[in-house]
Amino acid sequence: MLPFRVVDRVKFIVERQLVKGAGFQLLVVGIFIGLISLIGGMLVVPQGGEFEDAGSAIWWAFLRLTDPGYLGDDVGTWQRIVSTLLTVSGYVVFMGTLVAILTRWLIAKMQDLERGLTPVTLKNHIVVLGWTAQTPPLVAELFGSSGRMQRFLEKHDAQKLRLVVLSEEASAGQVHELINEPGVGRRAREVIFRSGNAIQPEALHRVACLDAAAVIVPSQVQDTGSLLTPDVGTVKALLSIAAEARHLGGSLPFVVAEIQDMRKLQVIERAYPGAVEVVAGDATISRLMVQNVLHPNLSEVYNELLTAGEGNEIYVRGGETAEGLTLGELASQRPHAIVLGLLHPGAEHRWQVNLMAPSDTVIRPDDRIVLLARDYAHTGPDLKAEALARIERAAGVPSVRTGSGLHRVLVLGWNRRVASLAAEFASYRDRRFELDLVSAIPMEERQQEIALYGIDLASVNGRLLEADYMVEEDLRKLDPASYHTVMLLSSDRIGSGEEADARAMVGYLQLEEILAESSSRPQVIMELSDPDNRHLLYGHKSEMLISPMILSHVLAQVALRRELRVVLDELFTVGGAEIQFRDPADYPLPASTDFRLLEKIVADRGEIALGLFREEPDERGRHLMMNPPRKQYLDIKAGDRLMVMSKT
Repeated sequence: MLPFRVVDRVKFIVERQLVKGAGFQLLVVGIFIGLISLIGGMLVVPQGGEFEDAGSAIWWAFLRLTDPGYLGDDVGTWQRIVSTLLTVSGYVVFMGTLVAILTRWLIAKMQDLERGLTPVTLKNHIVVLGWTAQTPPLVAELFGSSGRMQRFLEKHDAQKLRLVVLSEEASAGQVHELINEPGVGRRAREVIFRSGNAIQPEALHRVACLDAAAVIVPSQVQDTGSLLTPDVGTVKALLSIAAEARHLGGSLPFVVAEIQDMRKLQVIERAYPGAVEVVAGDATISRLMVQNVLHPNLSEVYNELLTAGEGNEIYVRGGETAEGLTLGELASQRPHAIVLGLLHPGAEHRWQVNLMAPSDTVIRPDDRIVLLARDYAHTGPDLKAEALARIERAAGVPSVRTGSGLHRVLVLGWNRRVASLAAEFASYRDRRFELDLVSAIPMEERQQEIALYGIDLASVNGRLLEADYMVEEDLRKLDPASYHTVMLLSSDRIGSGEEADARAMVGYLQLEEILAESSSRPQVIMELSDPDNRHLLYGHKSEMLISPMILSHVLAQVALRRELRVVLDELFTVGGAEIQFRDPADYPLPASTDFRLLEKIVADRGEIALGLFREEPDERGRHLMMNPPRKQYLDIKAGDRLMVMSKT
């Protein structure tokens, strides 16, 4: 091996100093300036003249090196040559290098500030751990929940909403994305971004996680085949929060965590000893889709109740606001809301759901009241409004299911929710399904995913078919018109939500072309991943579910009122109360009916009237008329359906 040269050693030493940062770089430049001044001064000392000693000569050289204005003031050829060399060196070393170091240092500091590496000094704020497709609609939900948010802030003694988002790489592009999100706009500037990963303790400290009023952990998207599943990341984040609290001796914040595999629920509860509400993302969407199969047109109910914007929402109020009243008396005092039932406190801080409770049920202070209303203010007393006549409703009687024959379902596409979707179909043991799962993904890979979830496809007469629904010939061979329901799933194996939705929408248009040639038309349900695509298929004939918007709504509202989760679980799972569409001919309705009379007639069967589903859409393309004014005449026409809540 060749020996190192002295020059190489010097270069290596200089390099090690330069990589240490701006301070060391300035030190190295300062040393060079001193050496150049020393050499320049020694070169002119023999000239004598104005230089009394070596010190004055070195000072002369330093002035020529740092200030080019002295050029031309020197006398003598040698002195002028040295002065010129010093001035040129000053341009390169002093001005060029010094300015470059300071500029790079300033830019780096500005980038660090933009990335959000400084810990926030907030308390009772809301933290969102992760930037995903759900984050923008989640922020919109939090900003849009005015009444519920006001109560949340009062509970935590806060003046205004402070929202902190932890992202792996915070950038100005995320702010612009929030600005373009409906419901956020200019308020995007109020959102504080910090860089980091939720599984890093220093990142949790950066967002002041332990001082937060609520922490929301949306499920992160992982690459296909990655050993780090979204649920593993969620559990690690909860472990990190708990460890940080133990280390600092702080209290644990309230956490709303999204998981994909509901079987991890006990792991979550074991990992986080504090208050936590778990939202099963895949299971939630699967429940909604299966309910939509059982009750066609239910997607429009989801899009009103479970997304931000105009329309009704489900609210939960404390029982102390109506202590001692019966549900019938409370309903008569809430002319703009529909009372759905109660939550009773149970063992281990759990809630017993009692939707459609009898009207004579007395409200206790530790109960929670469940209401349907357009605004949070409508769930409270209105002294100016005229009280309604009381309606007595007995306990709900389970309805008799009709249409219990074989229901054939064709599922086009594949994502991680397919296994939970099959499990949800299997949970309806009183129904018979035939489930055909079609995808271009190799069958062995899909069989492995189904087996890992522990699903027996034979319980739903399930078959795995290998075909590409984007190929017209493959789609025609499937004969989609022979099925009762066709479901188009947005793939999670494509680079982005836009690309996945583009494939789903093109597949839908091709499906419509094939169905147009048939005399029978199945129910078509389409799932999208990107909320920005919800307006592209204007006038479509399918039912559309936008998964990120629904999950964002659930996460945001559960963070503001944790009891809401058990209400949604009750409504959209097998058993318990269910939203159904009924034929008006099944009820003794007079020729002219307002909504108050409809409520009374429906209550005689132990059910709750929610509204009307029109056969013909209105000018905005909406079929649903939920919670109309009590005195509004419904003008029920042929094909219209009553929307009620009943026992199953």
